[in-house]
Amino acid sequence: MPKFKFKFLVVRAIKVLLVGCMLVFSVSVYAHKIEPNWLEITETQIELPQLDRAFNGYRIVQISDLHAGDGIDRAQLEKVVTLVNEQNPDLVVITGDLVSRLPRQHVDLLDTLTKLRPRDITLSVLGNHDVFNDAKPVRQAIAKAGVTLLENTIHTIHRQQATLHIAGVGDVFFKQDDLDRVLKQLPATGAAIMLAHEPDFADEVAATRRFGLQLSGHSHGGQIRLPFYDGYVPDLARKYPIGRYQVGDMTQYTNRGIGTIKVYSRFNCRPEISVFSLVAS
Repeated sequence: MPKFKFKFLVVRAIKVLLVGCMLVFSVSVYAHKIEPNWLEITETQIELPQLDRAFNGYRIVQISDLHAGDGIDRAQLEKVVTLVNEQNPDLVVITGDLVSRLPRQHVDLLDTLTKLRPRDITLSVLGNHDVFNDAKPVRQAIAKAGVTLLENTIHTIHRQQATLHIAGVGDVFFKQDDLDRVLKQLPATGAAIMLAHEPDFADEVAATRRFGLQLSGHSHGGQIRLPFYDGYVPDLARKYPIGRYQVGDMTQYTNRGIGTIKVYSRFNCRPEISVFSLVAS
């Protein structure tokens, strides 16, 4: 091989290597520093069976998987709360995994939730991380923040004589759910929505034919989504990992979450605040 040609190939290889390194570095910075903080607000209209016209246009804002303190600091949580309030919610729901670990300063970050300003109420369920770590401090922090925790219980919202029932189950991963108990409390009339951290629970909920909507989290949407790879999705989120699904007569929506876990990065899977406008069917 001529000497000049060899030098050309070496220089070209070095250029390709440098470009490749710069690309990998840029993607890494974006995935670790930019996208995890780039909140997306999604808006979805839901036609809800048995919804009285008094609730037409009712706005529910969902956040999930805060993982407070584990890569999510107070400033980020306050940004989330501000954006939620800007959506003029009638109801705010938090679908679990408020923390990842239990150092006191992590749980104390949940006092930020006191600044949520829905017209009616803020409701929450626990997730597997909340339960695994010891749910007692999380329950106490939620209550102190003025958030109502649903654990196999329901909360009914009224508009004149019309009712909207919001149910929430205990964490499904740790088998703390009790759907039968929920159904015994649920009136026969009025639209009903289920809050369950793990989205694949939707099959059981839809089978009751009593709920028109289930809201969940847990999956983080996979966090890292590539053309041929949908990211890591945990158990009980593999059937309904991201976004909207129709499960029998019920709509299932899986929120991508706010925080991250294990790999503190996101790619093609921005953190999400979900806004739902209800419409009477």
